[in-house]
Amino acid sequence: MFGGATADAEPRGIFDERMVRACDFVICTRAALPVAATAAAMTALKPSVRPAEAATDLSGLQPIAEYQHVDAKVFQEIRGSRRPAVLRGLADGWPAVAAARQGDEELVAYLRRFQTPDPVPHIVGAPEIEGRFFYTDDLRELNFKRGMSPLDPFLDWLLRQKQNPRPYAVAVQSQDVPSLLAGFELENRLELVRPNVVPRAWLGNRIRVAPHYDLTENVGVVVAGRRRFILFPPDELRNLYAGPLELTPAGTPISLVDPLNPDLERYPRFAEALKRAQVAELAPGDAIYIPFYWWHGVDSLETVNLFINYWWNDRPKGGGSPYDALAYAIYALKVLPPEQRAVWRDVFDHYIFEANGAPAAHLPEHARGILGEPTPEMLERLKQYLRMVLQRLQ
Repeated sequence: MFGGATADAEPRGIFDERMVRACDFVICTRAALPVAATAAAMTALKPSVRPAEAATDLSGLQPIAEYQHVDAKVFQEIRGSRRPAVLRGLADGWPAVAAARQGDEELVAYLRRFQTPDPVPHIVGAPEIEGRFFYTDDLRELNFKRGMSPLDPFLDWLLRQKQNPRPYAVAVQSQDVPSLLAGFELENRLELVRPNVVPRAWLGNRIRVAPHYDLTENVGVVVAGRRRFILFPPDELRNLYAGPLELTPAGTPISLVDPLNPDLERYPRFAEALKRAQVAELAPGDAIYIPFYWWHGVDSLETVNLFINYWWNDRPKGGGSPYDALAYAIYALKVLPPEQRAVWRDVFDHYIFEANGAPAAHLPEHARGILGEPTPEMLERLKQYLRMVLQRLQ
């Protein structure tokens, strides 16, 4: 139910030289469209742009806590705090960081050692969006398009567009590194996370990603460029004005408020969120730890940016998806009268969130059933029951 739009499976993108001549770096679909028609289509996705003088004073926000020389022991202490942290210089020893510090051309030459010829998904937004991947004004569409391209022409395009004052916003996002850059992960390792955590690459020019959350913990490393992070605690959901659950840029809902240029007349509670916001700017070699469900807006600040991140979730295996539970709760509970919803809130607090202690503590162990310890056998019985529930919905 929840999630962003799927990528177009067409393997030819705007960075393919055959398409460049026809499309002038404007989004193309299965056939090359005339430049004027395609540009008009992209202009239709243009959001309103508010005056620059309304920008947030980032110097007034709380800085994210910073650490240096972080080893496994210190990292576990940071995780235990459930607070975000900047890990300065964590990847100073990476060869990729060394290449990026020599220049964008050197970074691209380094990446070409590992690239594969397979097309990869990318997203592109018109110059009018000023790098902010978001929605159209009516929230009916996203303000960018999706395509496919081999990595090599994408890298060429990034270098050629460095001097363009109004480039298209382009990005390859969340691609697993072993598939995108086979062998990169072997030369550039992060020892703080488990070896089975797959690194993912984020590559593009100056772009802005709206505040959103991940249902994981996250460590991200800036390889090239600079990145600014603005973070909000999970319980600021009420003040962040989340967008639609179904149509999202990348899977989870985003905040509709531009943190750099908030419209406080339209979104007045965002002022409360800003009081608890935390901010940091990272340079090549720096890393950030983002705890589970912390909202984060991310701005890539240079013409060429590369970020490598690691997602993981330590929840026990065998359980269901909380997102699926949320979807069914909306289906089953939101239609109820307010007084009934209030009762069910108490029921969930008692049985699920254990606000009153273990709900089955008064029962002998053999009588606890699904209220007992979540053993593999008990979870399997629940799955069988839920399958019957879903069949009734058909």
